[in-house]
Amino acid sequence: MDSSQFEVRLARDEGEIMAAQRLRYQVFVKEMGATTDAESAALGLERDAYDPYFDHLLLIDRVVDRVVGVYRVMRSDMAAAGIGFYGATEYDLGKLESHRALELGRSCVAREYRSGVGIHLLWEGLGAYVSQHEIEVLFGVASFHGTDPQALSGALSYLHHSFLAPEDLRVRSKVYQQMDMIAADQLDSRAALRQIPSLIKAYLRLGGFVGDGAFIDKRFNTIDVCLLMDTGRMVQKYREFYSKKRG
Repeated sequence: MDSSQFEVRLARDEGEIMAAQRLRYQVFVKEMGATTDAESAALGLERDAYDPYFDHLLLIDRVVDRVVGVYRVMRSDMAAAGIGFYGATEYDLGKLESHRALELGRSCVAREYRSGVGIHLLWEGLGAYVSQHEIEVLFGVASFHGTDPQALSGALSYLHHSFLAPEDLRVRSKVYQQMDMIAADQLDSRAALRQIPSLIKAYLRLGGFVGDGAFIDKRFNTIDVCLLMDTGRMVQKYREFYSKKRG
């Protein structure tokens, strides 16, 4: 795919937000088995009460005039002035109150665009948003498919032992699902890594951490972890990665 065929920007009106919600329906409901209310299902939309309070970052394929990727993002000031962070329904976010934080959520890309340049452009757009608003901490719930923690015990234990957030950022699940189900010295790290979704691994490579405890989300048919990234650390990791590539 040619990067010039894409545009990355914030949604400008309700119609563009609905286009994002249609994509979310295809990914989260049709592909992943999430549930939604009857009215939304009839319209082919995945939506909730938080949507009006978020900015919606869109990846648009200009050739077909279609939204093919989306992030919804909410800054601390937006949360304080509105409904609050979505992540607060799953995690105690008190430790983030002193930071300029940005919540990431409902991120998805249409199936046929997942291996191309589009994802990288969407991340670049997110980086520009973070820079513009001087964000200090990014966070959001990220999901594993399925609701059986034992089936994911290796991956969850690996995340807890290797990437637990520093104490000052260590948010805790409100309905606590223990993550360290397997001792560190008994883990098969390679098998655990194979269970971890690519998006979560990408955040970890940029210096991400996970909060304390997972959350079982039966509505979305997922087990969620809270990912956190200090932007200073993330930028340094990003620079080091590309310096090595150039070298």
